[in-house]
Amino acid sequence: MKFGDPSNLHLLWVLVPLLFFLAWGNRKKHELIVRFCGKNLFSKLVTPNFREQQKTKAICISFTIFFLLLSLTRPQWGYQWEDVRQEGVDIIIALDVSRSMLAQDIKPNRLERAKRKISDLLEMLQGDRVGLVAFAGTSFVQCPLTLDYTAARIFLSAIDTDLIPVQGTALGDALRTSIKAFRTEEKKSKAIILITDGEDQTGQALEAAKEAEKAGVKVYTIGIGRDIGAPLPNPNKAGGFLKNEDGEVILTKLDERTLQQISLQTGGSYVRSVTGDIDLKTIYLDQINQNLEKKEFKSERRKIWQERFQWFIFPALLFLLYENRLSARKPKLDS
Repeated sequence: MKFGDPSNLHLLWVLVPLLFFLAWGNRKKHELIVRFCGKNLFSKLVTPNFREQQKTKAICISFTIFFLLLSLTRPQWGYQWEDVRQEGVDIIIALDVSRSMLAQDIKPNRLERAKRKISDLLEMLQGDRVGLVAFAGTSFVQCPLTLDYTAARIFLSAIDTDLIPVQGTALGDALRTSIKAFRTEEKKSKAIILITDGEDQTGQALEAAKEAEKAGVKVYTIGIGRDIGAPLPNPNKAGGFLKNEDGEVILTKLDERTLQQISLQTGGSYVRSVTGDIDLKTIYLDQINQNLEKKEFKSERRKIWQERFQWFIFPALLFLLYENRLSARKPKLDS
């Protein structure tokens, strides 16, 4: 036998204070009845085996709760084998970790908002393989394609702007690294989710997008930031901002046009990051999950255990019915 939800076993500790409460309650009940009707009337109104009857009721209540709590642990025994196939698509998430992602036009900053978006996306995934690519002036695979979303979260938590020493935003290099990360030449079931402010400084983004199109990869872009521009925090001066040689504060703006062109070239789509999950639902649920052909990742035989919680609910009901039939009143005698 095994338990489908063993975490509920700790609920059985409720029985300990319950037993003390029932014992105290029965004693108090006896004292109050005697005080109310007196000893003379007590023997005439109450059954002679009153105390034993109350003990029996307490035992029935205890067993009722015991079996109900035990059923919450989902006892299981007996199993059957079932063939389980896992299908999905390959998704590479390319995340911009350049210094411009520290801009605070999106609270708390662009990078933290992006990481939260990825974390929310991992909650949505339905059997798809996912990988992470971090990029700035260059790029590398932070997490290879995996079905282990917990491992992906660990890699995600380690991402920050100090991860890549080469500063800048090389969208073309990020796309090429992401294409190579698929490790297969199949021209289907592949998607890249590019999360960035779009400030491409190499001019190779559209050329790389054409390479993605040839490889059968659709690129979906999420723009992080605002097009009005935001100053860059100075990492070497608390509360200060980066300035150019002329002493002017450097502003970083969201370049939506480039991101739209990348998505359009590959047959993907572009959305701007917003509070909540509307942007993720648009890209993953409405686009990737609906339009991309799924492929089989693995097939295995799995033990499916039989739920037996109903076997514990049945005796609980019997104890409850028996307890309900017990009465402390003395039965009336026919005159």
